[in-house]
Amino acid sequence: MSSRTRGPGALAALVSLFTAGYLAPYLLPTVVGRLSAGLGLTPAQAGLVGSVLLLGSSSAGFTLAARGDRIGPRTAARAGLLAMAVGYGSAAATGTVPLVVAGAVLGGLGSGTATAVAAAGIAGRPDPHRASTLGLLTVSATAGALYLTLPHLGGGHAAPLLAIACAAALVWPLTGRLPGATHAREGAERRHAPTGPLPYRRAGAVLAGGILFWSLAQNALWGVSGRIGITQAGLSEVTVGAVFAAALGAGLAGVTAAGALGSRLGRAVPIGVGTVLIAGCVLLSSAAGSLASFATGEILWNAVYPVVLSYLLGLAASLDPRGRWAVLVGSASSLGVACGPVVGSLLSESAGYPGMGAVLCALLVLVALPMTAVARHASGRPLVPGSVRRRGGAPAAVLAGTASATPSLVPQMGAPEQEVTPIPVPAARRRPAKSAYRLARPSDRG
Repeated sequence: MSSRTRGPGALAALVSLFTAGYLAPYLLPTVVGRLSAGLGLTPAQAGLVGSVLLLGSSSAGFTLAARGDRIGPRTAARAGLLAMAVGYGSAAATGTVPLVVAGAVLGGLGSGTATAVAAAGIAGRPDPHRASTLGLLTVSATAGALYLTLPHLGGGHAAPLLAIACAAALVWPLTGRLPGATHAREGAERRHAPTGPLPYRRAGAVLAGGILFWSLAQNALWGVSGRIGITQAGLSEVTVGAVFAAALGAGLAGVTAAGALGSRLGRAVPIGVGTVLIAGCVLLSSAAGSLASFATGEILWNAVYPVVLSYLLGLAASLDPRGRWAVLVGSASSLGVACGPVVGSLLSESAGYPGMGAVLCALLVLVALPMTAVARHASGRPLVPGSVRRRGGAPAAVLAGTASATPSLVPQMGAPEQEVTPIPVPAARRRPAKSAYRLARPSDRG
């Protein structure tokens, strides 16, 4: 979206915007749990509110990806932050369920807008991997601190929503360091628009379908993890918050490990084995009856999750140099993320938490097979430099399809592909007649 967000001030603005936009998905367990407890909603109803919030966030990201060049990063960021502050703030200020839902939807649209602007700006940095890592560190640290603090601020649904609204307000002054629409248009004019058929159609479709259910299973557990810790494991909200803070730290370790591992094991092994490990962690967390089992399942799961996610998005980006499969696979992942909370709530209500975990475990094992097969037989080109964020999928994949050269949000698995510049070839001239040729003589030398 911008090619001039290069200075240290712009980097600080992008990292702060990234943090504000990602705070809602990171705080989803406590948001859903408090909506259920504070407003008298059933777990399924509270999960539905969380799903609608995330669906609004992913929809805003895709919409901005298509029109962001005409809007400009500064204007789009301010619009997103304003929607977050108004939406989450109004939802926190009322106890009427329809107004809370409307505020959550508006806030979700703002979160998606802020995230898309930050992701696009980070992709245009000279070192997108470093900028993305800073964003992950900041949002994980902020969410971890809130998980430790929110239990001491009283019950009800207002505290987590108000915290997200305040984060948006605090980031607003930094948006002045972002470029306006003029710079965005200049960046758009430099983009080329190559054409060509979509490669690996069958493999890409299988991967998109697999990651939809893979992401759904992940967020189905994440959306009800807070209730599992409190109602089934018998933990206090303070203890559950501490476990989530530790799990977020494990997620950072997973992102670092994925970058260090690179292409040493290929793509199939991390995707297949990692998904099976995640399935075991889901089964352990959903059946947890004590602090030890709950903490072990959550921390191990959050450590493995970003490793597998990075390879899945990297595989999608490798299937098409233009990134079209990255866009489609990211869209499928976002749909799964948005549907996760309501699916988890419905399954836990009908089959209990252990039954929900068994269903999600079986689903993950099933989708591991086709995704691993795609990784083994349809891997395309080496991946471009960058990094991947933890939850949400869509903006990272959208950028893989819209950035023009190396800016991308997928991990580097090998040597980056170099862009090929087309060279115009003049039309062939008329072949000279045979009479134009003659023998060379000494007098012909100049």
